[in-house]
Amino acid sequence: MKYNCQCCKNKLAHNDFKQLTDFLKIISDESRLRILCTLHSNRRCVCEIWQNLDLPQNLVSHHLRILKAHNLLAARKKGTYVFYKINQKEINKYLGLLKKFFA
Repeated sequence: MKYNCQCCKNKLAHNDFKQLTDFLKIISDESRLRILCTLHSNRRCVCEIWQNLDLPQNLVSHHLRILKAHNLLAARKKGTYVFYKINQKEINKYLGLLKKFFA
C-alpha cells in the first residue's frame, strides 16, 4: 500500500528527514534533554550544570561535548570556566522542521 504524503514524495525532504532524525537521536537521551532544560534560561558552567542534575561531572562534560559538536550549544571561556548556552538559531531550525512535518 502506497501513501500519498507530500513530505515522502518530495526529494528535497530526504535531507530534512535525515537532519530531524539526527536531532531527535541527540535529544532523546534524558541527560542531554535535562542539560538543555537547565540551559533554557541562562548560560551556565559545567560546575553548575552537574550539581543541578545530580550527575557526575565527567558524564555532564561528555554530553556537553556531544551537544556542542552538533551545534546545539555555544561555549564561551572565561578564565578557567567554560560557559554554555543554547544555540537558539540551531534549535529554531529543528523546530521549524518539526512544524513542517507535523503542521
